[in-house]
Amino acid sequence: MTEPTWDPAQYLRHAGHRARPFTDLLARVPGLPGNPPRIADLGCGPGNVTALLADRWPTAHITGYDNSPAMLEQARAHVGPTPGGGRLDFAAADAASWTPAEPYDLIVSNAALQWVPGHLDAFPAWLAGLAPGGTFAFQVPHNLDAPLHALMRELAATPRWKDRLGHVLRPGDSVHAPGVYLDRLARLGCATDVWETTYHHVLTGEDPVLDWVKGTGLRPALTALADDPAARDAFVAEYRDLLRAAYPSSPYGTVLPFRRLFAVARKEA
Repeated sequence: MTEPTWDPAQYLRHAGHRARPFTDLLARVPGLPGNPPRIADLGCGPGNVTALLADRWPTAHITGYDNSPAMLEQARAHVGPTPGGGRLDFAAADAASWTPAEPYDLIVSNAALQWVPGHLDAFPAWLAGLAPGGTFAFQVPHNLDAPLHALMRELAATPRWKDRLGHVLRPGDSVHAPGVYLDRLARLGCATDVWETTYHHVLTGEDPVLDWVKGTGLRPALTALADDPAARDAFVAEYRDLLRAAYPSSPYGTVLPFRRLFAVARKEA
């Protein structure tokens, strides 16, 4: 898998749809033990959803971590005191190697762990970094079998593209089955809640599904072809045509079904 170059502006074009799973995740997080609480957001991206943590825990000291300089630059707009007396800041870190340097009351991650190979192996260290009674909560896309991703992989594997794109896309096992997460977190001593939700996003505009995936799943291909604009545009055009057939438009917009997996694991007090 190619490490993607991120485009915050493209990602934020669908910010409302992308934020909804995060608010649904936070609604299931129990009370935090710290007063004020200490919170880490792994893979915070442009910081727009990290800022929502201050609505739920107004006095919290919240740090968003990301390994994309472009995303962190965008997130700086949210740095500073929060209205409830807390504080919001951001720092460079790679979730693949990050370990807590202090006790956290909540470690949360929104649509990021699918980019972290072997993230199950990081759970023990993250949980060890939670204060007693603290919570680890995350959501990830669980739709790699959907046309959105399947068509991308199939196209990348064709003779025209396989030499350049055959190994750059996110693999099909980058997210595990719900039971795998439940078993791993429960065996680590957490009271664990795991569930799935399929959102039916109604998107508008020209080729809105392509516009959506340009901000996320297509980034590795766009990064790999960045030095060849003609090839990049040709691949995108082929993929666009496949998406048009798979996600037909209607008078009210284009429906993008999107399944997500959620987990909330509370450490013993």
